[in-house]
Amino acid sequence: MEERGEVGVAAAPGSSGGLGVGAVGAALETVVGGPSMQEEVGFRRGEGLGPDSDPDEPPPKKRMRLPEGESGKLEERLYSVLCCTVCLDLPKASVYQVNCAPSFSLHPPPPPRCEITKSLCCRNLAVEKAVSELPTDCPFCLKQFPRSSLERHQKEECQDRVTQCKYKRIGCPWKGPFHELPAHEEECCHPTKTGTELMGILGEMDQSHSRELTLYNSIFSLLCYEKIGFTEVQFRPYRTDDFITRLYYESPRFTVLNQTWVLKARVNDSERNPNLSCKRTLSFQLILKSKVNSAIECSFLLLKGPYDDVRIKPVIHHHAFSNDTNETDYVPLPITDSVECNKLLAAKNINLRLFIFQIQK
Repeated sequence: MEERGEVGVAAAPGSSGGLGVGAVGAALETVVGGPSMQEEVGFRRGEGLGPDSDPDEPPPKKRMRLPEGESGKLEERLYSVLCCTVCLDLPKASVYQVNCAPSFSLHPPPPPRCEITKSLCCRNLAVEKAVSELPTDCPFCLKQFPRSSLERHQKEECQDRVTQCKYKRIGCPWKGPFHELPAHEEECCHPTKTGTELMGILGEMDQSHSRELTLYNSIFSLLCYEKIGFTEVQFRPYRTDDFITRLYYESPRFTVLNQTWVLKARVNDSERNPNLSCKRTLSFQLILKSKVNSAIECSFLLLKGPYDDVRIKPVIHHHAFSNDTNETDYVPLPITDSVECNKLLAAKNINLRLFIFQIQK
């Protein structure tokens, strides 16, 4: 075996045993996209080598040239290596053999060569730890931290995190960065308000609490229905065929309560130039794709997905689906503010959970 190795690398005149290192380097260049096989053979035969050239190095014209700035940072290159093969994003939850935990609930699932389920896959702890050490930007202070410590930094350490006044229980609406909190609390006027003024503020807070309690009681009543279905829904971005294209979202077809459905969403109610507005909103509609013999009266609501952190206020909608009225009107997606909407629009896909309750007649 040693003689065959020496014959393979000792063809250039005047070369020494150190050429083994050069051969390994040439082989590595071939693996990562270096010179072609013909050029490598020519190099081994001594073509293009001058009298003063180093036999351990390939000629300058055959060195692999990377355009300036193409190599990128290490974390940028690792991003494409460690991302989930299904959702094409860095995993935020558990990582299995080939994909992350949220991708098991996508509809429709990707066509694998074999059956892929959580029970058949093993946790990929090495990838989980590697992803947790990759740097990411804090959305408040814009500094970089490892992903494993970002959540603690945002909740406890970041001086620019959004916080509220300690007098919010008596009606103070102030929100701002944490480092401005002490100065605001010293100047807050709510502790000095009279009892009459505070009674009016507390009355408004009681009304808001009463509306939330009514909503939750309605949800608990729906959970007592006989026919209940839910599924994870993934909105994917598309463009219209208009001269000025418009962005819209649509989910793949999914089955709930033995019926086929589709969800569609649009930005700012499909206004002509949504990019000229600082305020972003999303509205959606539920479409029944199956043919039915009689009308189906349903209640439905959208909530955030199990692995997302977007804040959505639940709102219950009602509609009677039939072959003639198989689409609901566009209704607002109950996102708390425009910042949360921008988070959703910046993501590659929007993952939500849909509940459908069939009303029995």
